[in-house]
Amino acid sequence: MAKVEEKAPIVKEISEAIDGAQTVVLVDGRGLTVVQDTELRKALREAGVTYKVYKNTYMKRAFEGTAFADLDQYLEGPTALAASKEDATAAARVLYKFAKDHDKLEIKGGIVEGKAYDAKTLEPIANIPSREELLSKLLGSLQSPITNFARDIRQVAEKKAEGGEAAPAEAAAPADEAAAAPAEA
Repeated sequence: MAKVEEKAPIVKEISEAIDGAQTVVLVDGRGLTVVQDTELRKALREAGVTYKVYKNTYMKRAFEGTAFADLDQYLEGPTALAASKEDATAAARVLYKFAKDHDKLEIKGGIVEGKAYDAKTLEPIANIPSREELLSKLLGSLQSPITNFARDIRQVAEKKAEGGEAAPAEAAAPADEAAAAPAEA
């Protein structure tokens, strides 16, 4: 049995890993090869996720009195902790993506922004794109109308330079439709 003095630095390390974390996910990686485990650790590191295997008793002690206390129910068998402080979906996203190709990785459960989830209810969160992906999609959506408007203006200018009458494609209505429309008084 380890002495309290030996446990304290490890409990402190876990406490520091979860302090300020938006997400903590617990997994069981028994059965992964060394190559697979290295690949998983690399993917998590690149996503800014801290990942390490700890003894359950140390994690239980570190979780006491924190928003992560609900994770105690998943502390059976070998357990690794993945914590993300920057991106709330990063840990779950990387772990679930890896688990799709490696069935030996078992996701036990986690806490995302203070709410506890089991493995099944955590999966939809893993499918949420990263903040950067969402911002780039938003930027693309905002740029599209501006790009289309600029293209229409350029076409109008080119048409006028050629000496012809120009109207944007959306604004030009066929003469038959304009004549057929009832006049409002």
